[in-house]
Amino acid sequence: MQLGYAVPYADFGGDPTDVKVIAQTAEGLGFSYLACPDHVLGANAASRPGWGNMNTSADTFVDAFVLLGYLAGVCPTIGFSTEVLILAQRQAVLVAKQAASLATLSGERFRFGVGIGWNPVEFQGLGMDFSNRGRRSEEQVQVMQALWAADHVTFKGDWHEIDDAGINPRPPSGKVPLWFGGHAPATIRRLAQYGDGWMYLNHPPGDAALRDFDTLRAAWAKAGRSGEPGLSVRVSAGSGTPDDWRRTIEFWKANGVGYFTLANAYSRNEFTRIEGRTVSAHLEAMIRYHAAVADLF
Repeated sequence: MQLGYAVPYADFGGDPTDVKVIAQTAEGLGFSYLACPDHVLGANAASRPGWGNMNTSADTFVDAFVLLGYLAGVCPTIGFSTEVLILAQRQAVLVAKQAASLATLSGERFRFGVGIGWNPVEFQGLGMDFSNRGRRSEEQVQVMQALWAADHVTFKGDWHEIDDAGINPRPPSGKVPLWFGGHAPATIRRLAQYGDGWMYLNHPPGDAALRDFDTLRAAWAKAGRSGEPGLSVRVSAGSGTPDDWRRTIEFWKANGVGYFTLANAYSRNEFTRIEGRTVSAHLEAMIRYHAAVADLF
């Protein structure tokens, strides 16, 4: 099992000193990986009445590859994860190159979480089709995995064409661990066919989660995959007691979850963010949570 930490840069911006302090403290405590979300464009909520509690241009999102590349240079042992990068709004060959470069420079400490996104504003600004993003992302995954695995690739699909060419560097192992976020039936099918694990990030423990895990395991077996799919969930120090935190981890652990991301700046569904938005508040919450549950890992 691994306990990771979601870097809460949305609360204090992209100041490099603050990010470094947070990341190095997590590494020093013994967290297994650092995680970051992804958005490129934020909508101006003032021009969109009824936008609701969704991300806007007021929210800080440092570019995921830039952030994790920076952290790989200041944190020599901890792992890294995107949770999740919106693949379908990017060009697949370029993403394959970026992911391979990060995997190579970090000593293959990178776990790549991808999703299809929800915000048409971003797709419009990036010149990508929002309506076919799911089907297109499936082909993108095939393109990336082919480029990671072989020196030269010939590929012709509905959206991508490569004529005997390759990326360099490739990840030394010939792959980047690929995890999927999302909950649609098509996402589960794609995950079972191409992925290494499920980032089941926004849902609480309970019977509904166990049914979802059973659905994934059935799809995994149908796809002829051996072993078990990886499972990752979010946890938070924003509510509950240390005993509650331990019970949550024990529930997930008993049902096959191996990755836990402490996300203290997140508030949606059943999750509650911590009250403070400062570096010191986040450090205190990180240290308190880790002290309460570290022996379970």
